[in-house]
Amino acid sequence: MELSWARFILLWRLDLRWFYNTTRIFHIAYAAIYMFASYMILSFYKALQLPLLLAFLIAIVFTVGLSILIERTVYLPLAKRKSSLNVVLISSIGVMIVVVNTIAMFYGNETQILNPNISKSVTLGNIILTHTQLAQLFVSLVLIGIFLFFLKYSKFGIKTRAMRDDDVLCTVFGMDISRMRLNLFGLSAFFAAVGSGLVAYDVGMDPYVGMPMLLNAVVALIIGGVGRFEAPILGGFIIGILQSLAVWAFSSRWQDAVTFTLLILFLLLRPQGLLGEKQRVV
Repeated sequence: MELSWARFILLWRLDLRWFYNTTRIFHIAYAAIYMFASYMILSFYKALQLPLLLAFLIAIVFTVGLSILIERTVYLPLAKRKSSLNVVLISSIGVMIVVVNTIAMFYGNETQILNPNISKSVTLGNIILTHTQLAQLFVSLVLIGIFLFFLKYSKFGIKTRAMRDDDVLCTVFGMDISRMRLNLFGLSAFFAAVGSGLVAYDVGMDPYVGMPMLLNAVVALIIGGVGRFEAPILGGFIIGILQSLAVWAFSSRWQDAVTFTLLILFLLLRPQGLLGEKQRVV
């Protein structure tokens, strides 16, 4: 059985979970940001012939810049006008459509490959892991561990958790919410760029690769539990393992069926998620 670490590395990394917890923005454009990062790597690595690591770092910078630009030009003006969440959601979908189609116009719709070579693999019983997937696993665990540590013990982490609980009260105590949002947009884009680059180096990319990853991340968020930053990591592990088992037992066509069957069961039986808490509606 081949465990596709590339499949659920983004479910850990795609920090839609804490981004939604803090800003309450259902950031659909995050799918485009994820996709954008891999194409920036392609541009600097293949077109400009830069070293892979340097292309990766430059792509991260460009991706963070795009995320901050979206916040400044789209979300921030809507927030100042106190627009409803539905308006913000529709605007986010519009941004995603513009970015995806712009990339498709310049690069085409076909799949692009960063690494044409066959990666060496390691066999552990019935589990086959390539060296690229092992690198993905290592980078994922390190970055998630660092993120959770700083989220709990750093001043920025304390402010982030406070903003999750009550952003109005944070404003009363003098917290600069606009600056915090900017930091969150930049940090979320960093994680998206790292996840996108690692997956693209393993399996390639196309302009529409972001949406399936976003949907999986949303399911992980619901399964783990909205409101707790660490809970969707558990949801990501569950989805990744179940999807890999579905591929091993049946075929890759069953992955999405397993994912959304799990989603329906949780929405019906435990809507607060595995680690979430029930809330009273007043």
